[in-house]
Amino acid sequence: MSHAPLKPGAVFAFRKTMTVAEQAMFTGISGNFGGLYVDAVRARKAGASNMVAFELAVGGLATTCLSQLGGPTRRIGSIALNFAAPVIVGESVEAKAEIVSVAGDDAVCRVTCTLSPSGATVVDGTATLVPFAKG
Repeated sequence: MSHAPLKPGAVFAFRKTMTVAEQAMFTGISGNFGGLYVDAVRARKAGASNMVAFELAVGGLATTCLSQLGGPTRRIGSIALNFAAPVIVGESVEAKAEIVSVAGDDAVCRVTCTLSPSGATVVDGTATLVPFAKG
């Protein structure tokens, strides 16, 4: 199977608001009923202005960017994310992935998620794109 070449410096980014409806869906998908995520009153008692968006839902935005960079014949082989700060439901996040190096058919990417419009980093990390099937 032929794989399109990946090039260092290639970038894909997009912006999304973390909504209450999606928070409810992710609660059902993950089974996580932690008070910070599902109860605005509890979240406020902990110091947040509203429910906290699920960290993996926020980090998951970066997977959209990785998928766009990798194209239809690549998948995420590994991902490591650091969650620098919480995102509050209702805030907008810009996710971005950039290819930093390529070795064969694999590409190492830097991923970030920042609050929009402030630009504060809430997620940063690395991921490796690999061919869906070798050969």
